[in-house]
Amino acid sequence: MAQVLRHVKTTTEDPRLLVGLDAPDDAAVYKITDDIAIVQTVDFFTPIVDDPHAWGRIAAANALSDVYAMGGTPVTALNLIGWPRSLDFEILGRVLDGAGATCEEADVSIVGGHSVDDPEPKFGLAVTGTVHPDRVVRKTGASPGSLLVLTKPLGMGIISSGIKEGNTSEETARIAIDVMSRLNADAARVMVAIGVEAATDVTGFGLIGHLLGMLGDSLDATIDFESLPVLHEAFDLAAQGVLPGGSKRNLEAMADRVDLGDLNDAATAVLFDAQTSGGLLMAVEPSKAAELLGELAVTGVTGTVIGAVGDGTGRVEVVSA
Repeated sequence: MAQVLRHVKTTTEDPRLLVGLDAPDDAAVYKITDDIAIVQTVDFFTPIVDDPHAWGRIAAANALSDVYAMGGTPVTALNLIGWPRSLDFEILGRVLDGAGATCEEADVSIVGGHSVDDPEPKFGLAVTGTVHPDRVVRKTGASPGSLLVLTKPLGMGIISSGIKEGNTSEETARIAIDVMSRLNADAARVMVAIGVEAATDVTGFGLIGHLLGMLGDSLDATIDFESLPVLHEAFDLAAQGVLPGGSKRNLEAMADRVDLGDLNDAATAVLFDAQTSGGLLMAVEPSKAAELLGELAVTGVTGTVIGAVGDGTGRVEVVSA
């Protein structure tokens, strides 16, 4: 991606652009008035589950998540469709129904879209949201001593690969689809109300990749592996070599910035697993952590303290019992 961005102008003199390519985040933020900024993001992908309706729900939740991660509220969405003429359009209808159900749950209006003839089916959304210009939550901004809180379990990429290969149990598949379909709306409202230092959502770069993005070059993080919420079957599938390509690429690209201790290959795979519609990863002052966890629980969201931030040079240490 760095090579691609060399050909793209990443700076602007427009003072209304609050978050753009000069310091990439989960979404772009553009100031409209003193009280309103718009948040813009886009995401789409190929099927990750067999059920078209579930794919639509997950794709919509995943696209909306970037707005939530910035502390914003999504308001409108555009469908993005790549579809082969050889594939039954009734299936596409079920995908759209699923996405529509998730957007209705989020109080988001689908206002249009675009489709192209594509040999491989793809679906997602371009989303616009709003946020107060002074309340944008960035992925950077954590301070030494802050605690790291995660709001969804890991292992979704591995389990999704297992679903495709017929290796994931029906029960675990059902739970994973429920997790990936779940909106980060409540978690976002709580984190804004409590006032976290930084946040991002855990998606394609996995827990480690998104955490490294939060740390930059001046912070380190320590992760307590035993505290991580993980759908346990992910370990069994990883041990069998069931891994998505994105997870393998994450490991290759980032392993040199992580001290894994004596973790086995399956545990390592979970850390680098490419998530879809994952949870929010938040850095919060220790004095606010209990209140954050309590308010999350009131909304039905399980927040877990998984580690802490310290001074450093942009590395992660994983400790385990």
